[in-house]
Parts: sequence; structure tokens; C-alpha cells
Amino acid sequence: MNDNPEQAKILVQALPYIRQYYGTTVVIKYGGNAMTDDSLKESVMNDIVLLHYVGMKPVVVHGGGPDINRMLERCGIKSTFVDGLRVTDAETMEIVEMVLAGKTNKDIVAILNKQGGKAVGLSGKDANLFVAKKASPNGVDLGFVGEIVEINPEIVDILVQDGYIPVISSIAVGKNGESYNINADHVAGALAAKLGATKLMMLTDVQGVYRDFSDKSSLISALTLAEASEMIKSGEAGTGMIPKLEACVTAVSGGVEEAHIIDGTLPNSLLMEILTDQGIGTMIA
Repeated sequence: MNDNPEQAKILVQALPYIRQYYGTTVVIKYGGNAMTDDSLKESVMNDIVLLHYVGMKPVVVHGGGPDINRMLERCGIKSTFVDGLRVTDAETMEIVEMVLAGKTNKDIVAILNKQGGKAVGLSGKDANLFVAKKASPNGVDLGFVGEIVEINPEIVDILVQDGYIPVISSIAVGKNGESYNINADHVAGALAAKLGATKLMMLTDVQGVYRDFSDKSSLISALTLAEASEMIKSGEAGTGMIPKLEACVTAVSGGVEEAHIIDGTLPNSLLMEILTDQGIGTMIA
């Protein structure tokens, strides 16, 4: 007989967390390098389906920068960025929407369904889920880059209550029906607050927030809302981390109990953060 007490310990350790989060909404921001490896993608989707089957209500918000970059290159369109934001003219916006709401979204939905979930793909344009206006940071015209002005979560609530896993691409609609490319980090934080989620999980490609990125021993395991806000304001957080921290601040300020920035390239990182005593990454609460 081959018994493994360690496996049993893990299951017992998970029980109080399953009980605590049963029936609660967990918003998961999925994107970046966590999307580029097929086996890793399968692992992340498997974790999301497991969370669903133990009684949580996962809602997935995704970007898709790597997929967009590949398609733009194939179309011979050069990408230009200003302060990390993609300059998005009409032609680029058409491709961004095609990739995010089409290929990337449906790939995620298909894997979740294959793993036994009931996933439904949405764009932020569906049922006016995300309404945006043109964004002009520091007066710079970025084209069809938008910022959220309104979230109408009714369609997400309906799907979640009926046992579906909503998968939402970061496209928004303007007042005249035009499409806007929006930052997936920011919209995940705002949606988590609007849905009254218990947790916001930000999957990225680093372990969490560092005091000094060059010193991996400086990983911060927990931040208060005030500390996170100060890191953004002072510039202590790196450029790539700022929108993730801003999303966490938005979520927690809006009533979300905890927001987590974790390494989505680490297998089973979602389960380790939500269902174990140790946890990983950086928590903002």
C-alpha cells in the first residue's frame, strides 16, 4: 500500500479556506507571460475550475499583449508605446478587438470547458459591461485607449449565479458604440469592487512586489492600503508593477477583502495562495 500522508495534510489544510471562501466571488486577472506557455495555461485553467468546484465563483479578466503583438507583426503594423500604453489607431484597435474578444478569449473559454468548467466568453462591450471614455494621460493622444467610466455587472452576476465562469476581455464601449482598448489590470480591480468580490488575484510573471527588484530577498509579503498607495505615489514600485498595485488599491478601497499579486508562471500558484496556510506573493489588505 502506498499511502502519502503529505497529500492528506494538504487536503486538510485546504478545508478551512474552502469553508471560508465557499460561495464568494474571486476575480482573477490573467495575462502576460502566464498566457504564452500551453502547459502552464492548462494548469492555470485547471486551478480555476477546481476553485469553481469547491464552491467559489471565479470571474476571469484577461489581456493578451503577446497575442496582439504577434498579430500586429503578421499584419506589418509596428507597435508604439507611451509610458507602457499601446498607441492604438483605428486599424490597430480593430486587430486588438479581433484578437482579445476573438482568439484569446475563446482559447481560454475552450480550455476551461475542456477541464470541466462551464465558461462563457464576454467582451466589455456585451451588455455595456465596461463603458469607457478616451484616455489622454498627461495630454497625450493615444488613439482608442480608454479609461473606465461605468461598469454594469448584471450580465456577470447572472452568469455566476447560474454556475458559469465568465471570461472577460479588456475591451470597452464608448458612448457612440466605438471600441476602446483598456488596461486589463485596472478593469479587473474596478470589476472586483463592483461585484463585491472577496479576493482579487493578479497573475503576473514575478513573485510579487519587491522593495528592490534587483534584490529578490526584498519580496514584500503584505502591504497595507496606505503602503501600496505610497509605493505608487513615490515611484518606488516599478513601471510594470504600478498598474497592478493601482488595481489592488481600487479593489480594496472598494470593499474587496484582499488583493494578491502572485507569480502566474508558477504551477498551481492560485491554489497555493487561496487554499494553503503559507500563501505566496504579495497581499494588499
